[in-house]
Amino acid sequence: MLVVDDDEVIRQLIAVNLQLEGFAVETAVDGQDCLERVVEVRPDVITLDVMMPRLDGWVTALRLKEDEGTRHIRVVMITARAQEHDVRRGREIGVDAYVTKPFDPNQLIQTVRKLAVVSR
Repeated sequence: MLVVDDDEVIRQLIAVNLQLEGFAVETAVDGQDCLERVVEVRPDVITLDVMMPRLDGWVTALRLKEDEGTRHIRVVMITARAQEHDVRRGREIGVDAYVTKPFDPNQLIQTVRKLAVVSR
């Protein structure tokens, strides 16, 4: 797992919840950090915030899905941006799931678990 969020509290909340469920978790502070670490970490699933400095979640997801070496990685967008056009944009990019903030940690864990199984 690679958890990407510029908010340290949210990043740690997601990471701890996933670690408690047995996932090996690494973190990144923004989209640029994600793209730099993804080859090293080799995650099955990435949770990705939308609104981040340097490189936002949309551009990050697009770059992940366009790259042959990373397009197989499942992407879960986690964001307060829940308008229909945002969800549609995520689908067009190839995002695998969309979780709206504030989120229920159990829902997030179920979503990640389902995608982690599919990606194996």
